[in-house]
Amino acid sequence: MKVRRSTQQVTLSAVLIAIGLLIPVLSPLKIILEPASFTLASHVPIFIGMFISPTVGLAVALGTTAGFFIGGFPLIIVLRAFTHAAFAFLGGWMLEKKPQWIENKKTSFLFALLIGVVHAIGEVAVVSLFYFGGEMTSAYYAKGFLTTVFILVGVGTIIHSMVDFFISQVLWESLKKNVKEKRDRILFD
Repeated sequence: MKVRRSTQQVTLSAVLIAIGLLIPVLSPLKIILEPASFTLASHVPIFIGMFISPTVGLAVALGTTAGFFIGGFPLIIVLRAFTHAAFAFLGGWMLEKKPQWIENKKTSFLFALLIGVVHAIGEVAVVSLFYFGGEMTSAYYAKGFLTTVFILVGVGTIIHSMVDFFISQVLWESLKKNVKEKRDRILFD
């Protein structure tokens, strides 16, 4: 039984990593707030991995990071993706301990906000390093640190994270029902 669960988690991780790499590349759903941009649903595979387990969430975050690195994405994108490992593992660990946190609207909102803040802290840290290292486009410097890093990246990431979280939650509820129904049919047919 343990081997079967492990195989399922590896398979789910691989599928979620593949989806996580395709969404930012193929999605036409980009919101551009110069100089930042946000791709709607780009974090959905990580959140679904986080809902499965902390290990799957971590694997998906690290797998997508590796994919961006191998794919030649700019270093800032790779490092921002790497920071997703923190919120994916933390959120998965928290849900493993208290899955009821995403069972009603109020606690789900608070959980999504907490994860969004952790997510934003990581991304703001990376962008700040590049900002102070003189590695950003002139548009970042034209609007200043507070506007581009704290507001666009920080607050923007919290909002983006929460939107993706709620998309993930809707998909996850549907997936859980379908998986349970198929498992029950297999077991009882």
